[in-house]
Amino acid sequence: MNRNHTVMATKVSQLLLTQLAPRLFSRTSRFASRSAIVEPSKIPMDTTIGTARVLGMHARNLSTHASNSDKEKKDDGDKKAVSSYWGIAPPSLTKADGSAWKWNCFRPWEAYEADTSIDIKKHHKPVTWNDKIAFGIVQALKYPTYFYFQKKHIHHAVLLETVAAVPGMVGGMLLHAKSLRRFEQSGGWIKALLEEAENERMHLMTFIDVYRPKWHERALVFAVQGVFFNAYFLAYLASPKLAHRITGYLEEEAVNSYTEFLNDLEKGEMEDIPAPAIAIDYWCLPQNSTLKDVVRVIRADEAHHRDLNHYASDIQCGGHELKEYPAPIGYH
Repeated sequence: MNRNHTVMATKVSQLLLTQLAPRLFSRTSRFASRSAIVEPSKIPMDTTIGTARVLGMHARNLSTHASNSDKEKKDDGDKKAVSSYWGIAPPSLTKADGSAWKWNCFRPWEAYEADTSIDIKKHHKPVTWNDKIAFGIVQALKYPTYFYFQKKHIHHAVLLETVAAVPGMVGGMLLHAKSLRRFEQSGGWIKALLEEAENERMHLMTFIDVYRPKWHERALVFAVQGVFFNAYFLAYLASPKLAHRITGYLEEEAVNSYTEFLNDLEKGEMEDIPAPAIAIDYWCLPQNSTLKDVVRVIRADEAHHRDLNHYASDIQCGGHELKEYPAPIGYH
């Protein structure tokens, strides 16, 4: 009689464990091994100890299966999240020669060939008070940097690009806000200015493959960028035509700076090292390109930014809005 009661109690306990164990034991016994499973039929059922052993084994086995199931679901979730936020694996990108694309900061369709035939000696002669103020500001900023860097061209280029990427972003951001406020299109100038900012940033990404700034240079960049960003933001709010003219003259100085850089490379005063891989892919340069080729295409980019900003200032100085004239989009 006692044996029958014990068997009945055991079956009831097994049924209860089957229903409740996933909830009660899902976070326990994580280190239980499947190899430790023993057939319940081999354990004597006529004792309280035997019944307890069966109950404990069922709890361990069910919790092991539950924890393994949770782990597999978590691994699947992590894998899905890593592959793509939307659960769809991104397409594999390749270069023109069929090799894998390794850059996440830009895509193959964003690569281009710079127009190195652009006139690098062009200069906008300051005539109006607006022009003279902009030219004076740039000249005042130029001499301290030349004195600080002198012939350290790569050091100078790194600082220059951290500043040169600011005007396009500020101008594009403010034009974007203006377009939203007034419910009007921008004539493509938002895109043109943001393209300029992104292109300047890619210049910086190229140069940090050649030279890593020291701590004091990073501190200088932090300070200069903080001051320049806010100053340019206020200048653009007050007078966009003045802000664009300032940027135009800054780009003229950038062209001059890269010309000196290139001259020293051609004279052999600096080592003409192989071009960084990111520069070869971004500007579609030959595989045997050198730093000299990189400086040449960056100088062409700066000349384009020079012309774009002088053009924007000319439009506004003539009493027109930028949206009335199509922006020169597509250079990059």
